[in-house]
Amino acid sequence: MRFKLRCFFLVIVLTVFSASIIAKPIPVDSFARLPAIQSVSMSSDGSLLVALVNAPGSDYKETALATWDLNNLSSGPVITPSGKNMKFVRANALKAGKVLVTARQEWSGPLEGCGEGKRLGSTATFVSKNYLTDAKHTDFAEAFVSGFSRHGVSKSIEKCLEITGSARLVSNLPLDPNNVIIQRAHGANLQSDYFLYDLQTEKTKLLLRGGRHARPGLFHPRDGKVLVRTQTEPLSSTEYEQNILIYDDKTDAFQVHDKLTTKLSDRYTVSVVGIDDATGHFYVLTDMFSEQTQAWMYDPKTRSFASEHLVAHPKYGISRLIFGSQPSNFNQLIGFSVSGPRTITTFVEPKMRAIHEGLKQSFKDQSVSISSYNDDLSKVLFITDSGSHPPAYHLLLDGKQVQTLGRQRPWIDSKDIGTQKWVTYTARDGLEIPAILDLPAGWSKSDGPLPTIINPHGGPWARDRMGWDFSGWVPLLTSNGYAVLRPQYRGSAGLGRKLWIAGDAEWGKAMQDDKDDGAKWLVSQGITDPDRIAIFGYSYGGFAAAAAVVRPNSPYQCAISGAPVTNLAKIGNTWSRNRLQRILQGTTVKGMDPMRNTDKANIPVLLFVGDRDVRTPSWHAKDFYKAVKGTVPAKLEIIEDLPHSFPWYYRHQVEMLTMIGDYLENDCGPGGL
Repeated sequence: MRFKLRCFFLVIVLTVFSASIIAKPIPVDSFARLPAIQSVSMSSDGSLLVALVNAPGSDYKETALATWDLNNLSSGPVITPSGKNMKFVRANALKAGKVLVTARQEWSGPLEGCGEGKRLGSTATFVSKNYLTDAKHTDFAEAFVSGFSRHGVSKSIEKCLEITGSARLVSNLPLDPNNVIIQRAHGANLQSDYFLYDLQTEKTKLLLRGGRHARPGLFHPRDGKVLVRTQTEPLSSTEYEQNILIYDDKTDAFQVHDKLTTKLSDRYTVSVVGIDDATGHFYVLTDMFSEQTQAWMYDPKTRSFASEHLVAHPKYGISRLIFGSQPSNFNQLIGFSVSGPRTITTFVEPKMRAIHEGLKQSFKDQSVSISSYNDDLSKVLFITDSGSHPPAYHLLLDGKQVQTLGRQRPWIDSKDIGTQKWVTYTARDGLEIPAILDLPAGWSKSDGPLPTIINPHGGPWARDRMGWDFSGWVPLLTSNGYAVLRPQYRGSAGLGRKLWIAGDAEWGKAMQDDKDDGAKWLVSQGITDPDRIAIFGYSYGGFAAAAAVVRPNSPYQCAISGAPVTNLAKIGNTWSRNRLQRILQGTTVKGMDPMRNTDKANIPVLLFVGDRDVRTPSWHAKDFYKAVKGTVPAKLEIIEDLPHSFPWYYRHQVEMLTMIGDYLENDCGPGGL
């Protein structure tokens, strides 16, 4: 006898669960609301705190900019709600009393070749703008445009600059009291130039004039001087070489370093991330010498790497080196981060290490990330979260008192979320596949196997990490009685070169086997009911769900395909803003094309996509729906004003999450999942 463990709601109601499952379903509204607080940062001198918060009276449907005077924290924040059209989506505390905030609004019109979207005709998309203001929000002026002339610029390029924004922050230069580094599109050809920008006088100084294939690799964090440039040169119509050039003060010129040069097709990571002031040697993150990314020292005079790595991990890559940003530790290596199941940071500087270890002891069941601090460490901003705890923001004051600034979703009880762990299973060809497994709270194998969702990530050159799922999809599903497996299938980036490169040209083939093999493994572990499995993915995950519809012997009762790519032949090299990435990754986008196999559709499918999605336009979902609807039960939903990526509006989340829940409940296979 089948029974259902889940029920999706917009409001809290009572429901009956299996007796051993103690959690109650979390309502859709709890995930659809905008976070109570997000995008929190502190100025380097510890005087100003900036965040986005719930706009007063909006019931968590609109954002507002908030700033606190940290020398008078008890006085509360200055709050300015988003405008009627432009909505705040990010904020950042700078210096010299300045705040940078990004706002966004809907826009429709011809892009004329600018950015992603239709090459001809009108595109429904968004316009984003950066604004500078002060701690009192006296005025909001478009950021970094002073002195920028558009004289002689064509109408099409001027429109492009209006849509995409002409300037952005690159570096805060923590020791400089007034200057930051900005990137600004050149009006004549949209190439990026890089400037020192004085926040007080609005004067600029050119640091580097970019080109079609040239960009800065490293600015000195003290004064913004360009130390390293990256330049891409064509070797043939399909092959490019990435050259790293280092400035030589003796010749006053940049010189190519062969030891740092790679072919793009080899896909090595080579990133110069810092300079040691004492020796002039560079810190380099690279996987040229190992399966995983390691940290190495490179001597530009001898043009050689050190005899052994500086920092490495036996199983996972080094994702970041952390350098001091205050006068007392400036540009010193004080820590590093390992990109394991979740990002783990280790501080090697004694004071920071002691603070970090102490905070981890205070929040034993959560991850602790130090975001910023002032010079005497009397103010330390840090973030906590876990798979069951939404992010929360805290201040450590004078090394003794922790003051919680706010939690993103204080209305969620972590006991209702469930458990999360990192697992591995073996694919049919022997490749080890890592994955994240989320289970309902209170469930044990004695309760019997669960209905299960296989949830592949987007990208596919991306990966999932343990911790809070900001989409809300996973915790909503587990709170409603589903198990969720997020496979880090071949083609996933950031978990070693072998796993990454194994996905080349395997779309819908071996990459898809990895998802199916994950479902089979869950059944073998007694976790999953083999007759109650669905696949749900978004973006590339949406492709995987569409591919599951047309593959034979599917382990799934249904598929939910969000913002999918369904036509590999048509996507070609048009899916990314970055031309070199299109060329490089485009050669790997090959395999089983769902649109060429729609006659083989064999399971029900729900397709959905936003009408402002320019990354995976709606024609992918529409064409696939038209092709399979006569063969299998199929639904198509076009969500008004939804872009491809976050942030989404409250109404977007309500519609999306309710739709997913209803479909699983009622339309996934016979009688619902």
